[in-house]
Amino acid sequence: MNQYPVDHHRIHILVTGRVQNVGFRAFVQQTGSRLGLTGWVRNLARDQVETVAEGARQELEQFLACMKEGPVGSRVDQAHETWAPASGEFTGFMVRSSR
Repeated sequence: MNQYPVDHHRIHILVTGRVQNVGFRAFVQQTGSRLGLTGWVRNLARDQVETVAEGARQELEQFLACMKEGPVGSRVDQAHETWAPASGEFTGFMVRSSR
């Protein structure tokens, strides 16, 4: 049984563009932590960043809007999101090793 309230969800986001070597992962981690979300972020293939976050729907919507903007110096060409129920498996928001 899911331990989270009904309004807790999971979002998986793949961001493509100028998102590497511009502080994008640190931006994602700081944004997620500031919004009270849990999850992770990592670099993928060239010009892609992947993130998974869990929390209340309203904060996840704000998180997604931030991912579509990115930090100064970045350029987001695409942000593809997938929604699912929260799993409760994360305890904080971390940067994972690149894949």
